[in-house]
Amino acid sequence: MTTLTKIPAATIRKAEGKKASPTRARADTVRINEIFFSLQGESSRVGVPTVFVRLTGCPLRCGYCDTAYAFHDGKTRSIDEVIAEVASHPTKTVCVTGGEPLAQKNCLTLLQKLCDLGYSVSLETSGAIDIANVDRRVSRIVDIKTPGSGEVEKNLWQNLPLLNQCDEIKFVITCEDDYRWAAALLAKEKLTALAPVLFSPAFNEVTYAQLAEWILRDGLNVRMQIQLHKIIWGEKRGV
Repeated sequence: MTTLTKIPAATIRKAEGKKASPTRARADTVRINEIFFSLQGESSRVGVPTVFVRLTGCPLRCGYCDTAYAFHDGKTRSIDEVIAEVASHPTKTVCVTGGEPLAQKNCLTLLQKLCDLGYSVSLETSGAIDIANVDRRVSRIVDIKTPGSGEVEKNLWQNLPLLNQCDEIKFVITCEDDYRWAAALLAKEKLTALAPVLFSPAFNEVTYAQLAEWILRDGLNVRMQIQLHKIIWGEKRGV
């Protein structure tokens, strides 16, 4: 398996929507695209009322991305302000997402503080940035980018040994070639021994029935997931 170089710091600074300069964001701030209360549409937590904290910025440009609006738009807010808004909603389940939330180093502090306050926290990350320093209490939902994403070379394979059964590995499948690639990797790397594995059809590219039939045909030990929020609300933002 190829070992890939970590994304350069200058690229991450650009992904945060800021110019590289000696003056960096304060340790108690993050750049936020949106915070909203909805049902979790993906992962093993599907259907659970959840507060979503979407951070600004992402160094990747996946062809199926449905949150390109988070690449640059956002407002710098204190972590305490973010936590206060999270606390205004009637749940103890939080999902920190993006963009790519780990493109902002202060995301680690936000995750830790949420855990310290007793929240059940999940992190949705592209798999292109090191997850070693993420609080161990966080459930890390780590993408493996397929060839159809256009970003397969960004996979940071060193993340895989860091995963455990409280985390999840996600593949977004854009076509049958993607599915075959993912199935081969699943077997070669024994991924289900590391963490539960999710296969998700790329919205409007692979039908639910197609992916379901491929999984059943090959008897894969994976969870097929669909984006529940899109079934309920379509491509509306903030849900």
